[in-house]
Amino acid sequence: MSETMEITEQQDVSFAEIRQILKDLAEQQKEASREFDRRLKEKAREFDRDLKKYACEFDRDLKKNAREFDRQTKDYNKRFGDFTNRFGEVIEYMIVPNLFKKFRKHGLHFNEGTRNKYVCDEKHDISFEIDVLLENTDKAMLVEIKTHLTMGKIKTHIKRLEKMRAYADLHGDKRIFLGAVAGVIMTVETKKYALDQGFYVIEPSGETFNITPPDKKPKEW
Repeated sequence: MSETMEITEQQDVSFAEIRQILKDLAEQQKEASREFDRRLKEKAREFDRDLKKYACEFDRDLKKNAREFDRQTKDYNKRFGDFTNRFGEVIEYMIVPNLFKKFRKHGLHFNEGTRNKYVCDEKHDISFEIDVLLENTDKAMLVEIKTHLTMGKIKTHIKRLEKMRAYADLHGDKRIFLGAVAGVIMTVETKKYALDQGFYVIEPSGETFNITPPDKKPKEW
């Protein structure tokens, strides 16, 4: 009888120790979990700080590169614009002195020519510039000269002639106005479009230039 009691008491002690061990392990696990969580949060904060730091540096470098690219683009556009303007001036000086003779071959006799003529009527809100204006008492020819002639520039010239007609009517000028476009570079489609609009087309040919009249009657404004 006493043997049985002794065994039971020993088993009770063992279970108590096991429970304590389990309890201690549970506490250790909680502590380990809290420590892991603390370290994880600290690493997350460090990562966030590093990310913000690198993001700021990247943004700073990106803005710096963007400013440099913008500066280079503006410098290129200025240089190219200056080159285009000067080249355009050279073309005008080459073409203008011979326009009278060239147009005479097409039955147009002009006795006066003006470069870079500016027309302005503030009262009627009309203003525009003409690269070359050839005139006589009956007709006037508005010539637009471009290094690179495009359809868009031809459409702008049409509007210029419409303004010329409106300005002339307001000032008692009853002459007929004609249009011509000149270009060193132009596509076949652009040339055809200009001719279809009733324009004379001026283009380089060897050391001189040729004037192609429209297939139909030149348009009059």
